[in-house]
Amino acid sequence: MKDRLSLFIMIDACGWEIVKDHPFLEQLAPHRRKLESVFGYSSTCVPSILSGRWPDEHLNWCYFVYNPEKSPFRSLRALRWLPTALTSRRIVRRLLTKFVKTHLNFRGYFDLYNIPFKYIHLFDFTEKKSPLNPGGMNRGPNIFDLLEETNVPYYVTDPSLPEDEHLRLLTADIESERIDFAFQYWAGLDGLLHMVGNDSPEIPEKLDHYQRWISSLMETARKHYKHVDLHVFSDHGMANCDRHLDLRAKIDTLNLKMGVDYAVVYDSTMARFWFLKPGVRERVEQVLATVPEGRTMPEDELRHYRTWFEDQSFGELIWLAEEGVLIVPSHMGERPIRAMHGYHPTDPQSYATLFSNTDDVPEDITHIPHIHRLMERAVRNHAAKP
Repeated sequence: MKDRLSLFIMIDACGWEIVKDHPFLEQLAPHRRKLESVFGYSSTCVPSILSGRWPDEHLNWCYFVYNPEKSPFRSLRALRWLPTALTSRRIVRRLLTKFVKTHLNFRGYFDLYNIPFKYIHLFDFTEKKSPLNPGGMNRGPNIFDLLEETNVPYYVTDPSLPEDEHLRLLTADIESERIDFAFQYWAGLDGLLHMVGNDSPEIPEKLDHYQRWISSLMETARKHYKHVDLHVFSDHGMANCDRHLDLRAKIDTLNLKMGVDYAVVYDSTMARFWFLKPGVRERVEQVLATVPEGRTMPEDELRHYRTWFEDQSFGELIWLAEEGVLIVPSHMGERPIRAMHGYHPTDPQSYATLFSNTDDVPEDITHIPHIHRLMERAVRNHAAKP
């Protein structure tokens, strides 16, 4: 029997508002805490957790950025002649995504989403490496670099595998006593929330499902380790989308040319603009000022939330929708979904969670990047043992 296992389990989109009145893990991990997330999507939340740093430090924020000189997608522009009715279908996009990811040797999460092939050559993709691997950050180290450096044996989720396989593989590593540290990442709740919203009876059923899995892991771990430290946490919450906004149609009234006058990425809750000619910004700002469903984020607020980038590589103007507003159609999808995240970090449904079976979580663990401190402490404690 080994001495100690440090078990970190991330449940994507398990927000505070979703679980605060649910008896989730009240026996297994009774010490629960509300955490503030970071401004952005999982593309920045997960790297922030794994590195302990903020978006302006690790440079993993939104996926698509205007950068025609370095775009890896130039060859895909030939597909612009295909009918939109075909290329906007998810199954077609999914097959193309798989092919492009393999062809370009991207190691992180990748999806073509709904970027028009007419304009895809204007954009670069920011997550070419996987933050779940050593050396996987755009800048700086992550927890897996520390695990490799200290020679602490560990398990990490392979996102390409189904969730039940994650459970099987981690269970096998625990039974063999191969590991001292584990980072398990379950994304199924996020996908379910997108489809059914956070009021669906399927959500507590999914939480109960995860609780049974965690209970099974803990039961196995206690047979092979004297001490098991359990931390279960999320990256953000999820808001129901009851209002839809066609922001693109409003900008199109300006009769500006994409790639000539300006460039834009319409994310699900944000629009990020780059301006290529004088005077264009002012015209876009005038239109955005008439849209009551959101607002332009000022520089001081972006700096406060650590998403101001001096080179403005992620956008010269960031427009953010109010919680519950979905930009649709967008470059993330043509059709509405039931719920979304990526709103302001202090909106009610944005808050994340932390559950622990130990009562020694420091009081200053208040934001999701702080979870890295718990992981780093665990790794260094393991490394210090003979």
